[in-house]
Amino acid sequence: MHGVLLAGTLVLFFIGLLSDLAYASSYQIQWSNFASWLIAAGLLFGGLALLWAIINLIRAAEHSRPLLLYTGLLLALWVLGFFNALIHARDAWAIMPVGLILSVIGVLLAGTTTWLGFVRFGVGGVR
Repeated sequence: MHGVLLAGTLVLFFIGLLSDLAYASSYQIQWSNFASWLIAAGLLFGGLALLWAIINLIRAAEHSRPLLLYTGLLLALWVLGFFNALIHARDAWAIMPVGLILSVIGVLLAGTTTWLGFVRFGVGGVR
């Protein structure tokens, strides 16, 4: 389940970035609405993945640096996504360019976190 939540977070933030790019090129307000909803769904998935990571951190016999880094990156991603959602809650004309910049940073952070989760810890499968 953790792997599905983690991968879903990356996909939702990435599609939110694509919606921001579509809005930046066309100024059709519906694209900003799509981005806002996708970021909110990414926050839901990311929050559940963060909760799962915190539970794994508490249950771990030894607190290794990669596990702390992974949990910290998930927390940073969630906080950044929350601020991005607040930016996207404003008027559609007011979200650019800050919303687009936060979306790019969020996708990079989500990609790094997903890569670390799957490669280092084998999230989503038996290792």
